[in-house]
This record gives sequence, C-alpha cells and structure tokens, in this order.
Amino acid sequence: MRIRIAPAQSWMSVKPVLWSAMAWPVCPAARWRRSWCVTPLLSQLQAHADLTPEITHQAIEQCRLALHEAQGKNPKYSRMSTTLAALFIDREKQRAWWAHAGDSRVYHFRRGVLHEVTRDHSLAQQLKEAGYENTGINSNLLYNALGAEPPRLVSFSQEIALEDGDAFLVCTDGFWLNLASHEMEQALRMVNACEEWLALMEQAVSRNVKKDNLSALAVWIGEPEEATLLYSLADSARFLPPRF
Repeated sequence: MRIRIAPAQSWMSVKPVLWSAMAWPVCPAARWRRSWCVTPLLSQLQAHADLTPEITHQAIEQCRLALHEAQGKNPKYSRMSTTLAALFIDREKQRAWWAHAGDSRVYHFRRGVLHEVTRDHSLAQQLKEAGYENTGINSNLLYNALGAEPPRLVSFSQEIALEDGDAFLVCTDGFWLNLASHEMEQALRMVNACEEWLALMEQAVSRNVKKDNLSALAVWIGEPEEATLLYSLADSARFLPPRF
C-alpha cells in the first residue's frame, strides 16, 4: 500500500512503523524547549524493535515524566507544559493509531470525508459535549497537556485497519481554528498529491491569519484522489486566488 507524506522531513521511522508527533508548548517562555517532548519520545521509540500501541503509550508516559523532571530542576519552567498529537502507522500490518493531549488534533478522512477527529481536552469542548453554550469561551483553556498539573492520561485511539484512500491530518489549534472540517474535505477533493492538499489548506489559513502556531502535517494512504471529486466551483472558492 502506497504511503505519501508531507512534509517528508516531519516523519520518522522505527521499522516498520512510520510516525510523527507534533508538540506545541502551552507556556510561551518555554517554546525553545519543545524538544523536551519529541526528542525523548523518539529515543523511547527507537529503543524498541517492534512498536505497538502499548509501547507507544509507555513511551509517551516516559515523556511526561521527563517533562516533570525538567520542571523540578528549573523553577523557571515549573509551569511548562505542551500539547501533543502523534500518529503511528504500521506499514507491514497496514494499521494505524494515534494519541493526543490538549487541543492539537489528529483528523482521519475516509473516502474523502471526515471519519474521525480527536476530542480537545478543553473547557470549550467539555461544555459542548455537556450540551451547554460555549460561544465566547477561550478554546485555549485546557485541562490536559503533557507537564500540566494535575497529571492526566493521554488519550489514545483504537487501532484501526487502514484502507486505500485514507488521509490523515495532524495540526495545531492555530490551523484547525481557521479551517472547518468541510473545508478540509473540499481541499482534499481538489488535489492529486498529499503535499498539494497541505499547501492548499495552509494557503487558505494564512491568507488572513498571522499566527505562529500554524503547524500541520499530512499523510495519504493509497490513492485518496481517486476516491474524491470536486463537487462545485462555489465550494472551492476559499482555496482559489481572489479575482480582481
């Protein structure tokens, strides 16, 4: 099964598993310490010859402990925490799973439409799920992140069997807050390559938004472009250059 990734350098391999993780510090002063999450995770994963959901769960827990240790050693970073979104793909078994903490997300598209998305660990999401109005609630009010107190478990998906045409998007809140899921689907219907899908969405998001947390990466399984069609020119208006 063919796998296409974008950007290519953002993905790492611990044979036979292809994986990528996105960490975004909640504490601005600690942004340069982003490596305290992804680098320890890579070290943990490389120590195993065969990755499974259980092993990745243990590796992420070790990352949380590493962050906690760093907080104790330097009072300056005592409140440092980071969101996390990680996607794991077993190329031999053709299966995938993912994990997240905070409001960085993993999207799974199947046959050109949104199939599943992670649920934010935020007050806004809690109110929405409880049936309360959450308009005006700051989406950055999180109750879970790596390094946050009190410590909470990272959320893991079920392991799924991959299908030809599956597509995944891993992104920070600065990305998904400015691009609705139906627009992600529409962009998927307009392109023939994984990197084109990501570039089209990034262009739409950044056209009027200037933020520093616009980070995203994508992966295609098989041939998603053969399972999707452009429905109408009107639907694609946001992704086309403005006409003068």
